[in-house]
Amino acid sequence: MNDGRTSIRRPQRRASDAGRSRLGDLTRPIAREHSITQRLTSRLALGLAAATIALAIAVTLYVLPIRTWLDQHNELQDRQTQLDELESVNADLQSEVDRLQTDAGAREAARDEIGYLEPGEQRSTVIDDLTLPRRLPKGWPYSPVTQIIKIRTTGD
Repeated sequence: MNDGRTSIRRPQRRASDAGRSRLGDLTRPIAREHSITQRLTSRLALGLAAATIALAIAVTLYVLPIRTWLDQHNELQDRQTQLDELESVNADLQSEVDRLQTDAGAREAARDEIGYLEPGEQRSTVIDDLTLPRRLPKGWPYSPVTQIIKIRTTGD
């Protein structure tokens, strides 16, 4: 029968625990002979080492991940810009493919690429006026050419 009692034993309280917190042992000053170091310089060095370690941990846990996140964010923006440009180029290429799949587009491409002529058309080639450079370097292969250009331009 269960009469409200349990078989689990509760820890016994010590007489020293009566009326105070269990954290009292951690917050009570430590006697000098029981401390880790007795000298002030050793305490300062130990405190400086602890502060350096705490700072290194803080940098490792907070600063480096934030910097990595920012770098990744910037790289993601660059990649998004590249993706937008590639999608634009793909859209242009797709419109070109769609245009070339029509009869008029195929004729225009054949005309541009291989010089296709419709029946009854004639080809006439027009070359722009070529202007040759007048100043050539001095030296053997260029000096006869320079003389020829000079003779032709002056009419001598």
